[in-house]
Amino acid sequence: MVKIGILGLGTVGTGTAQILLDPIGRHHLLGKVEIAKVGVQSIDKPRNVQLAPETLTSDLDSIVSDPNIDIIVEVMGGIEPARSLILKAIAHGKHIVTANKALISRFGDEIYTAANQAGVYVMLEAAVGGGIPVIQPLKQSLSVNRINRVTGIINGTTNYILTRMTEEGGEFADILADAQALGYAEADPTADVDGLDAGDKIAILASLAFGDRIKREEVHCAGIRKVGATDIAYATKLGYVIKLLAIAERSPDASVAVRVHPTLLLKSHPLASVNGVFNAILVEGDPLGQVMLFGPGAGAGATASSVVSDIVVVIGAMLSKSSGDAMNPLMNCPHQKYATMSLLENLVGRFYVRFRTKDLPGTIGYIGTTFGNHHVSIESIVQTSVSKNGAEIVVITGEVTESNFQQALKAIEQLPAIQSIPAILNVVR
Repeated sequence: MVKIGILGLGTVGTGTAQILLDPIGRHHLLGKVEIAKVGVQSIDKPRNVQLAPETLTSDLDSIVSDPNIDIIVEVMGGIEPARSLILKAIAHGKHIVTANKALISRFGDEIYTAANQAGVYVMLEAAVGGGIPVIQPLKQSLSVNRINRVTGIINGTTNYILTRMTEEGGEFADILADAQALGYAEADPTADVDGLDAGDKIAILASLAFGDRIKREEVHCAGIRKVGATDIAYATKLGYVIKLLAIAERSPDASVAVRVHPTLLLKSHPLASVNGVFNAILVEGDPLGQVMLFGPGAGAGATASSVVSDIVVVIGAMLSKSSGDAMNPLMNCPHQKYATMSLLENLVGRFYVRFRTKDLPGTIGYIGTTFGNHHVSIESIVQTSVSKNGAEIVVITGEVTESNFQQALKAIEQLPAIQSIPAILNVVR
């Protein structure tokens, strides 16, 4: 029997335990699993899973140092004490299965260096995309491709909010409050709505796709707080939807651009129809072209499915006595250096910008001329909402460098007719 120690018995921990306790009809290796210990904060708290009372303990250190436990499943979340417990477990020769994207994106190099030295596996399928299998495909099925770009909708909370804003015409704050009441958003939604959660996940995917370490602090993150119903409506009229995208791509100079931001997507784009709490990851490579992975991005069943699939992989490797380097999803990347990150001002893309202006003659012409003076082409420009209070002008640019676009905006802000610039969003075809 392979003995498992679980750190955390929340939503994902409970879902994991339920699968492990009900192996009939599942992978045959699950019949070899025994839940030896489960670390919890409160032993007396009611649970949605039936475990022997002696299995529960609040002494998490005793689990990671127990010589009889083979695999530690970390589903408690957060940086500490998860980081210290994982490192201690590795030092005691235990394999790790984790769903902790924040920890891996920030301390993955430390954890994998320790795992390499100890000859153990660290598996993280559940850290990105919930139930969507993406880690193993990137390292196995897709590994013969030269990956050029990974684009994902990888945060269910923000996708749910933006979907409802699109379908109902509601404002961000109102729908966020509703999402919190329904349990789709945390009481403190900062990590989700400010793009930080997606930033953790795309840092991991970029590291796997491009084979170099990614400094999490160099991942540019912008969230959806400033996306309003007005911009949703304009996007719809122009044939777009707005999504929070996480993007990692190779630049022509061999640097890597990794970023998260709200984006206008053409309705024909493969990711445009991914709605609600669902996630999807679009991988583009040579010679494959495009492949999209789609599914539930969160929840007990989805994430626990990925956790248990990693447990099965580790057990299979243990039984076959294969080396840790062969199975560890980050170990078989070079990962000896950090990626050279592209400077934000050098990135090339399209932009949506909404101006609030005075209703003065020639305003559209002045805006167009100023953009042209800064080498910014205009794909479309529309004036709407003309009233005694002014007008709104919506512009979608052609491809332009971030630096030229920002310089043009600074010049346009000085025009007498410009009152404010309420919204600036990226555009992806």
